[in-house]
Amino acid sequence: MIKEQIEKIVMNVGVGRLASQASFEEKILPEVVKEIAAVTGQRPVTIGARKSIAGFKIREGDIVGVKVTLRKKRMEDFFKKLTNIVLPRVKDFRGLEETNIDKAGNLNIGLRDQFVFPEIDQNESKVQFGMQITLVAKTKDRKKMIDFYRSNGVPLKR
Repeated sequence: MIKEQIEKIVMNVGVGRLASQASFEEKILPEVVKEIAAVTGQRPVTIGARKSIAGFKIREGDIVGVKVTLRKKRMEDFFKKLTNIVLPRVKDFRGLEETNIDKAGNLNIGLRDQFVFPEIDQNESKVQFGMQITLVAKTKDRKKMIDFYRSNGVPLKR
């Protein structure tokens, strides 16, 4: 059972580079939110900058990311979709490295674009973005979680 080993799945999209474009909040941000909601089945929240950083031209409160936290049934459905449909669609995919699993057993997956998800039509999408998906483990035992991920169909390299 997935719920007994994984606490939550967090999907994060950094929109810092997109934020510098004209009409970001009117056109680009709603498109990103719509596509993340279509992929996860849940409306994401926008994340503002905690403090200003002059070197990156960011002011406190500027939108720098979009985040969704999935739990329970949505988490299980997303996990199955990720392992069975999404990861096999990644171009030149040969499996995830074991180094993607940290000491606490959390699995971090980075995707270059959203088009590997079947809900996203590449011809109709107006914006391209990458994302970070983190599977947060309940057990803080790395070896046990590696065995769990392998037994549940996550394609890890040997």
